Amino acid sequence: MLLTQLQKFYIVDAMNVLLVFIVGACVGSFLNVCICRIPAGKSVIFPRSRCGCGEPIPFWLNIPILSWLFLRGKARCCGRSISPRYLVVELLTACLFTALFLTYPFIPNFVIGCVFCSILTVVSFIDIDTMEISDALSIGGMVVGVVLSTIFPSWYSAQISSDTVLDHLDALVYSIVGVASGSGLMFWIAILGEMAFKKEAVGFGDIKLMGMIGSFIRWNGCLFAIFGGCLICGIIALPILIFLKVFKGKDFKMSGEIPFAPFIVVGSVAYVLYGQDLIAFVCGTGY
Repeated sequence: MLLTQLQKFYIVDAMNVLLVFIVGACVGSFLNVCICRIPAGKSVIFPRSRCGCGEPIPFWLNIPILSWLFLRGKARCCGRSISPRYLVVELLTACLFTALFLTYPFIPNFVIGCVFCSILTVVSFIDIDTMEISDALSIGGMVVGVVLSTIFPSWYSAQISSDTVLDHLDALVYSIVGVASGSGLMFWIAILGEMAFKKEAVGFGDIKLMGMIGSFIRWNGCLFAIFGGCLICGIIALPILIFLKVFKGKDFKMSGEIPFAPFIVVGSVAYVLYGQDLIAFVCGTGY
């Protein structure tokens, strides 16, 4: 009897995880639309998805993940190549939603995490494409972060079990302080970077992005995101630069810009999923 109950429990749990993965893939498909249309100033709702040749895409050829694999990355109507990024975004979003579901059993916290990571995903890929961050995502996301954090104060602390006015006011203050500290910290980094390199080191879009991140994960989350992003950037960028310097020698000149938002995004997501445990591990104490 007990074995049967355990089997039912694991089956239901696995079905919930699978459902979240499917929902995440569907959201990822919508995020692909946002990534393509927001920089162009187009609506993310209308018109319906179309191929590069202008042919509308039927719904049975627009199934997240499966359609790209079935079509082998080629449009059925004209044979044009479909960027693998569509598959990557859908898989990434599905995996993020699944990880958040396993990390945050309280549904409102899970939903807030999904909203936050969805905004960060769109920001990241748009920054890679255009080196710009839309105000609709940074400032709009900032407002969303403050509102959701105020409505659900449990997002800031798993220990909050009451639902008093004071809890909501505390969460509102935490969120606003997060906006100010996140954007303020990045602002000073921009000033110091410009003084050190004699040119703009951090764009104003990154400053607004950190304000949005702060509205969701407070000032300590901002610190984690910035320093984690810098660490990841160094781990990825430095070997590439050293490789190019060694093989190109005097012909190698550092030019162009590196989009920093994706590295901040990775740091922010890492904080949402594992930040508390990492900080407790490093400090050797609870958090």
